[in-house]
Amino acid sequence: MKKIYKIIVGIIVFFFILLVSIPLLFQDKVMNLVKTTINNNVNAQVDFSDSSLSLLRNFPNASVQLSNLTVINKAPFEGDTLVYAKKVNLALKLTELFKASSEQLNIKSFTIDDALVNVLVDKKGNANYDIAKSSETEEIKDEEPSTFGLSINSYAINNATIKYNDKQGKLNLELTELNHSGSGDFSQSNTELDTQTSTLVSFGMDGNSYAKNQKIELDAIFGMDLTNMKFSFLKNEAKLNNLPLIFDGYVQINENNQEVDINFKTPSSDFKNFLGLIPEAYTKSIANVSTTGNFSVNGKINGIIDDKHIPKLDITMKSNNASFKYPDLPKSVQNINIDTQIKNTTGKVENIFVSINNLSFKIDEDTFSGKGNVYNLTTNPKVNATVKGTLNLAKLNQAYPIDLQNELSGILKADLHTEFDMKAIENSVVSRIKNNGKIEVSDFVFSSEDVVNPLHIKNTVVTFTPSTVSLTKFDATTGKSDLNATGTLKNLLGFLLSDNKLQGNFNLNSNAFYVSDFMQENPETSEKKEETSNQNTPSESLKIPAFLNCSVKANAKTVHYDNLTLKNVTGTLLLKDEKAILQNMNAGIFNGQIALNGEVNTQKEKPTFDMKLGIKSFDIAQSFTSLDLLQSLSPIAGAMSGKLNSDIDLSGSLNDDFTLNLASVSGKALAELLTTSINPEKTKALSLLNDKLSFIDLTKLDLSDIKTHLSFKEGKVVVKPFDLKYKDIGITVGGSHGFDKTMNYNVTLNVPAKYLGNEAQGLLSKLSAKDQQNITVPVTANITGNMMNPSIKTDMSSSVSKLSQTLIDQQKNKLVNDALGGLLGGKKKDSTTTTTKKDETVKKVTDVLGGLFGKKKKTQQKDTVK
Repeated sequence: MKKIYKIIVGIIVFFFILLVSIPLLFQDKVMNLVKTTINNNVNAQVDFSDSSLSLLRNFPNASVQLSNLTVINKAPFEGDTLVYAKKVNLALKLTELFKASSEQLNIKSFTIDDALVNVLVDKKGNANYDIAKSSETEEIKDEEPSTFGLSINSYAINNATIKYNDKQGKLNLELTELNHSGSGDFSQSNTELDTQTSTLVSFGMDGNSYAKNQKIELDAIFGMDLTNMKFSFLKNEAKLNNLPLIFDGYVQINENNQEVDINFKTPSSDFKNFLGLIPEAYTKSIANVSTTGNFSVNGKINGIIDDKHIPKLDITMKSNNASFKYPDLPKSVQNINIDTQIKNTTGKVENIFVSINNLSFKIDEDTFSGKGNVYNLTTNPKVNATVKGTLNLAKLNQAYPIDLQNELSGILKADLHTEFDMKAIENSVVSRIKNNGKIEVSDFVFSSEDVVNPLHIKNTVVTFTPSTVSLTKFDATTGKSDLNATGTLKNLLGFLLSDNKLQGNFNLNSNAFYVSDFMQENPETSEKKEETSNQNTPSESLKIPAFLNCSVKANAKTVHYDNLTLKNVTGTLLLKDEKAILQNMNAGIFNGQIALNGEVNTQKEKPTFDMKLGIKSFDIAQSFTSLDLLQSLSPIAGAMSGKLNSDIDLSGSLNDDFTLNLASVSGKALAELLTTSINPEKTKALSLLNDKLSFIDLTKLDLSDIKTHLSFKEGKVVVKPFDLKYKDIGITVGGSHGFDKTMNYNVTLNVPAKYLGNEAQGLLSKLSAKDQQNITVPVTANITGNMMNPSIKTDMSSSVSKLSQTLIDQQKNKLVNDALGGLLGGKKKDSTTTTTKKDETVKKVTDVLGGLFGKKKKTQQKDTVK
């Protein structure tokens, strides 16, 4: 018994070793076989990062697994990835491993996991999936044709994505979350294939989206005639979202085209079928919804598919006097009537049209209806539509489950007919755009990503004519702002249906207008919110919406911008190309007036501005307290009171909240002070200067009619020297300071000598009273450091020395002037007067000057005569 046990254990160990070792012996052969077989049959480069062969994974079958399989295109799509698959698994009999590469390979099962298929068709019609080698390129001289064949019993595709982009046909199709499996005997010429499929479908054409993540499920048994390549629907059921459909018909693949003949319909006429057609994200669960009436879909697709044709279409959706009610909502939707057709009678793609003969419903006593046609759906859609009725928007959410950030409210009344084609909208061909009717909205709340605050429309009336859309009434509030407007819109349909900008001219009146209520968050910086939420600085920059191209003539009683309040604001505001352009804007502020012309530009990440300001009669105390710009241009003005006139040209960038970035500001200014006084105690620099100069009282400075020029750039202000006066002292001020409060100023005072103390008085006592009045000494004060901690140096200590030098220079000049006066015929003295010492001095000077001018002395002439 023990011996038998050992034999059994030995056999098991042997087979286990055999199952483990065989893959090691044959793995390279199998992998090379796979690579060689595929690359010999396709015009692409097929590769995988790893491979494994196992006899245990799917025993008694051998299992081959490929990792990170790629199919890379060659020209004309060279380098593009056609297929990527994370895992590919094959299960086949052990005997298949010993077959030659020319023999048929029979695969039991085949699975692909997490695949991405990227199908491209270029503008010339070349397709990157056309990689199979033709028989001509595959045939080699003196070599027998290959007898290789392939048979698969079952297959599965798990969690795949297929993208189809046809640039020639301007068509996009995307299948996501695709799961598909099938089983059948592919080795037989006639067989049945049992399949299960589920996916999400998105479809667009010519830049327009017609479906987004529509859920499709299909359980189908296909009859396959592989000899004639004909595939028939034997037993099947599909679901479009939750709308059930059953099929019959066939698809036959010919050499140059495909034939299609398919009929489908809903298996029942319950109106719940209609709710199932709508994506579940918009309907919630419809299991417990009560319905009355019917809804049916019948369709027929038949014809040829080739480069010039599509199958003919005849799809009808109908409902008569239906209703539905959700169990947890208070309202129901009643009297639902639907009569819609999708048709193509020619088999040409451009001739698809949709006809909505009737679409109407009722909520309580409000009835809304519409009808219309859309022709040339895939080329240049032509629309002819009429809508009429009343809709209480608040009741929509009470009858139908809609997830909204803000509750809908308001009454919509419409009586409108429109007729247009899309190219006319895109190119603004007015003759092909025909509108007629009126839309009125009252008590409506509008929210959007493009506006900061919900827009509460109390009442608005829009009148449509063939040439214009007129806003005849608009009474609304948003945030803390109120708006009352009239005007015209030039391309409302172009804005709503295409990428055109919203153009218009408006007259806007407001009692209170807050600029911050109309500033849009910049998407590029909104992502930084979380990172900066704990900081004091704003986390988003504001942006003027790019879709606006409007002119607004404004008249507002008060406008609030940052910490400023402007009164009686008038002017024109142009909103265009993400810019706000101000023209002839005038407003009352700081008990004076301001005029603005310029622009704010939000095209780049950081908004910029370029502005001209005309300031008249500003109250200095108010304006310099409220405006950082004025504080930075003249910090000491905070100690002044009175009136200011100024012309300022400035440009720079704005902070994220549209306040000035002072470090970026550059420009120039001309400032004029009117009837102004100063309090030195309000500014430390002036207070220190007042203490340093004992002979001056800055509170009594004459600051009236002072004009000065300033220039500023990169945070530095240069003040051109200007003059002012204190009693009989002349003062000149000039220098520079920075927005960072650093400064370097020179104040030069021409001080009468009488103010310079006792020592100076002693010197002056030698002069006559008249001469004393004309003697002045320059005193210089240099102000440096910081506004909060200034440093003031004066040259007062050398003032007496300067005075002494001044007196010496004055006496020299007087002496020379007196001498010259006598020489050039000054008033003669009496001949009887005795010559004084001073006369002798003058005579000596005269003799010297005479010699300088070449006049000979009489004594010399006498000597010569002798």
